[in-house]
Amino acid sequence: MSYKIFARKYRPQAFEEVIGQKSVVRTIQNAIQMGRISQAYLFSGMRGTGKTSVARILARALNCASGPTASPCKIEDKELADDKNKPCDYCAAISEDRAIDVLEIDGASNRGIDEIRALRESLKYKAIYTRYKVVIIDEVHQITKEGFNALLKTLEEPPPNTVFIFATTEFNKVPATIVSRCQHFEFRKISHKDIINHLVEIARREAITITPVGLAMIAEAADGSMRDAQSLLDQAVAFSGENIGDEDLKTILGTVGPEVVFRCSTAVLEEKPEDIFPLVESVAAAGYDLRFVFGKFIEHFRALLLVRSVEKPEDLLLASAEELQALRVQASKATAEDLLRYLLALQQAEAGLKYSAMPRIYLEAFLIKLCHFRKIVPLQELIRDVDSLRKESPRTLPRPPLASGRPIPAGDPPPGAFSAAKTAPPAQKDVFKRVLEKLATDRAPLAALLAQYSSIMVKDNVLEVFFASGRGFFVTSIQEKDIRAVERAASEVLGRETKVRFAEENATDGGPIRPGRELETALKDPAVQFFMNTFKASVLSADPIQSTRDVPPKGPGPTENGT
Repeated sequence: MSYKIFARKYRPQAFEEVIGQKSVVRTIQNAIQMGRISQAYLFSGMRGTGKTSVARILARALNCASGPTASPCKIEDKELADDKNKPCDYCAAISEDRAIDVLEIDGASNRGIDEIRALRESLKYKAIYTRYKVVIIDEVHQITKEGFNALLKTLEEPPPNTVFIFATTEFNKVPATIVSRCQHFEFRKISHKDIINHLVEIARREAITITPVGLAMIAEAADGSMRDAQSLLDQAVAFSGENIGDEDLKTILGTVGPEVVFRCSTAVLEEKPEDIFPLVESVAAAGYDLRFVFGKFIEHFRALLLVRSVEKPEDLLLASAEELQALRVQASKATAEDLLRYLLALQQAEAGLKYSAMPRIYLEAFLIKLCHFRKIVPLQELIRDVDSLRKESPRTLPRPPLASGRPIPAGDPPPGAFSAAKTAPPAQKDVFKRVLEKLATDRAPLAALLAQYSSIMVKDNVLEVFFASGRGFFVTSIQEKDIRAVERAASEVLGRETKVRFAEENATDGGPIRPGRELETALKDPAVQFFMNTFKASVLSADPIQSTRDVPPKGPGPTENGT
């Protein structure tokens, strides 16, 4: 006999043999037993989940000599079947594709209106040999719009004892007029556990030696498709023989080994950016698709977060005891919050890698960025640091580390940075703090700027924000929407509609904010250095801002060099 691949040799021959589709199988079996056979069925789902197999079993169930029955004759190899287990003539004919009353059509090859018209004409005649005339159309979404329209009337009122069975991998392309005339069954992805159990049975019957890790790799690569898993096992046997090694499977599947993702996560968690370049070089030299490798990084950090958060991760992870222990050791190097931050950043960057013209450079830069993630200080912590500093005089302030663990930069604090503590009454300081807390949630940069370099005064319904004299260039990026945000926050805190006014501490009433200094001079200012060290910021220009009093500035405008 000619060789038969695993996907055909171990194809389900009875409803009980269908794997991973219990709800579908049970519904169809009950319908047959109760005599509630529909005129049309629509099976949808991804490839290799059993749609066509169930359609053929249903055709045999309707036409079996002992049927209609939920347990039609099983079709086995003729060499193994004895007279007692021999199937009936109807089931054998349907299984061997020689039953003229059971038509199996490829929707891609018979998609036009002419083919549908010919099919419709053939349905006018009753079944000749079998009980039911069954029409199976695979990939039915390939039929044209005109072909579907020609099929509508026949599908709604077919001749007696005629059953349509449609199968498709793209349910969204099937017209609603067709779906409404069918009983729709969705075939779901087959779980890794079910795929592994089935592969174990195949390996036992074929005398194949394969490790549990190898079976897990095949199940993961199959991604819910039993046919894909069987084909991969067939390919592995052709490559390695009956003794399949894990390294051989990695070669066949192109799978990224766990040592690669562990090296990557170790470099990130231990903040070693110098290890990133040789790591990416080794991945590129091995010929892996960087986008595929990036997906493995995402899955790995998801596993780390799962191990860090769940008491029994073995119930949710497909991993051996040794792999789980390695994940636990590595996950202990970071908090669950840090791992979540890494995972979200990886997911957000995936689209950028997909469309990048230089994916290798993108991957290297992003992984180095992840190495510095744990140095980021939350804005709320910075606000607490600044609030604690304001309780002291700028000249007598001791220099212990801030709450975030970062040392205070050398040199005197910028003049005006603590003027709120000196001039504003306690009630106004409290208003200032609450306004900053409200802004911190959605306008973090603006809140940080106001917290570090401004003092405030509440007069009537106006919140006056003062900047140190000559330092107006700090707020060149403040726009109208920023002012509105501060006004909303102040209005909520004070319980009344409040306007915001920006000004210098020493500006004359009615005059504009005095222009800032040139960029080169500004960068030497202790206030600028304090700002840059504290917030890891870069001053790109020294352009002054205008007062909200909208008084035009006197003298010439900004020069081309950005003063």
